[in-house]
Amino acid sequence: MARQWINCGINHAAFAYAMTTLGSSMINNIFSFYYVKLFLNKYNISESAFHQSQVVYMVWNAVNDPLFGYLQDNSRVPCCSQRRLSILYGAPLYSLSFLIAWFPWSTYSSGDWLSGLHLTVALCAFDALLTFVLLAQCALFAEISSHHHNRLRLIKYNQLASLIGSSSVLFCGMVSTNMENFKAFQAFTVLIAIISCICMMYTGIYSKSRFDSKIYELVDQECADKGASKTACSLSMLKSLTWQILTNRDFQLFVVMNFFQVFILAFFNNFTMIFMEHLIPVDALPSLAKSFMYGAGFILPQLLVLSSQSLLQSLGYYKIILFTFILEGGMAVLMFILGPQRYYFLAFFLTINMVIIQAAFSLFGLPLADIIDTDLQKYKRSSPLSSMVFGTNALFTKPAQSLAPMIVLNIMNHFGYEKLKDVGQESNQRALESLHSVMFYLVCLIPMCVAILQVLAWRPFSIRNSHTVDSKYIDT
Repeated sequence: MARQWINCGINHAAFAYAMTTLGSSMINNIFSFYYVKLFLNKYNISESAFHQSQVVYMVWNAVNDPLFGYLQDNSRVPCCSQRRLSILYGAPLYSLSFLIAWFPWSTYSSGDWLSGLHLTVALCAFDALLTFVLLAQCALFAEISSHHHNRLRLIKYNQLASLIGSSSVLFCGMVSTNMENFKAFQAFTVLIAIISCICMMYTGIYSKSRFDSKIYELVDQECADKGASKTACSLSMLKSLTWQILTNRDFQLFVVMNFFQVFILAFFNNFTMIFMEHLIPVDALPSLAKSFMYGAGFILPQLLVLSSQSLLQSLGYYKIILFTFILEGGMAVLMFILGPQRYYFLAFFLTINMVIIQAAFSLFGLPLADIIDTDLQKYKRSSPLSSMVFGTNALFTKPAQSLAPMIVLNIMNHFGYEKLKDVGQESNQRALESLHSVMFYLVCLIPMCVAILQVLAWRPFSIRNSHTVDSKYIDT
């Protein structure tokens, strides 16, 4: 009877936790998949304005994560220090910020400076609220339970929620004919924003951390020991805690590997639609089929993770993540050998790469949670630095979200993409063939190189057997 009660408790905790994933995945996937094409093709943003926006976004994207992480782990204000309240109050603003990109501030002409400002505001506002809400959720992952099988249950519920939420890309493509019907696209984004807000607020009402009652002890005790002022103590604590995290060898290896994962994920999310339209003729693959493939790229990762639960329990995440890197690199080599004329295999390759990369990325909470557990034990903390670890990781990995579109767009524009981006209009056939050749090389060589670098970074990672340990410390 006691076991049934415990299982019921963890099931409800997992359900409440996963509701934020359901809401955030609805809006995150649509945002990452459509915003680049929207600003390049519909708002006609200039390359310089696009790069300027991405640079501002890159800086803000990197800085806000450790700042919010420190704030959530050390603040005495409940809406910041308690994970569920951060989600509850942040959710409405997060959903509203998602809508900024889809409603133009004016009728943009080609190269209009206002479209550049619009992109900057849309990126920074959306990322700020995303960071605030999802950092709290990431901290909950490590703090709901320390048991490996309970964390796998969280991942199971999380992937089910993500599976449902990721279908937003599929339905958005079908409703708006892949954004050709822009009014329908805008109406759909408003509906999704409302639904996502309700889902995330459910987490804010019903979720909780094991450490809510201990949230202030670390800072208070440190300040009492030193007799320091709160401001001086906060600065001293920030430096000390950040240094302890940064000198963790496993954390360093994870950050390097994760940087390239974020890079390749942004590469495929931002450019798959563009590559499909240019490299695969309309008569080879109709628009509806492409919509299903775009949707599959966001839905199948969750199915893959859900079907891998027994493997995660028996093999652990280390071997599975390593295998995905090897598979990704091997497929890129095979695609390069087959060449760009194999349209069906190219479409399959683009879709499967999105699936594998996103599926592996979905497991990254496990190694970070183990790093948090190790840090908690090593320094004998009263509560874990969950948000700080996730935030410090993001400090070094989030810039890859901006670097990927900046680098790839710069390469493509060097070969005339800015003039040849509209597939339907007549253009210089020779220039178009040159552009398509470059696109194909990007599709093959970038995943190949990234996979090699990730294998080199991931192999020395030492926390490999947490799946064999029932509990590293007792849940309280």
